[in-house]
Amino acid sequence: MSLEIMSTESPLSTSTAFCARCGSILPLLQEFGSVKCYTCKAHYEADNYSKMKFQYTIHFNTISVITNENILHTDGPEGPVVERKCAKCGYDRMSYATLQLRSADEGQTVFYTCIKCKYKETENS
Repeated sequence: MSLEIMSTESPLSTSTAFCARCGSILPLLQEFGSVKCYTCKAHYEADNYSKMKFQYTIHFNTISVITNENILHTDGPEGPVVERKCAKCGYDRMSYATLQLRSADEGQTVFYTCIKCKYKETENS
């Protein structure tokens, strides 16, 4: 749908979302039945919008996206690896991740994961 201004100033043809006179984005249709451009003060009647249709498309994850996510979750380490002994199996390497779970004036929480048995432990630093 397009609007056409019948004047000698600027005979533009444009989308109803934009002012045909100055090109500014138009506000939504108001209760009183017209749209007024904030920039050049042009008025457009509600009839210009009566045949407008809005279409929304929602894209859901496909099975291939889910499969790709599963590929990303492999048996490898979940982050940087450090030399730290696992309390469960005794393996000497663990991956870690840090988060600020408490207030800003306190230390961060370190989450360790054993690379071998996937045992998880936390440390408040």
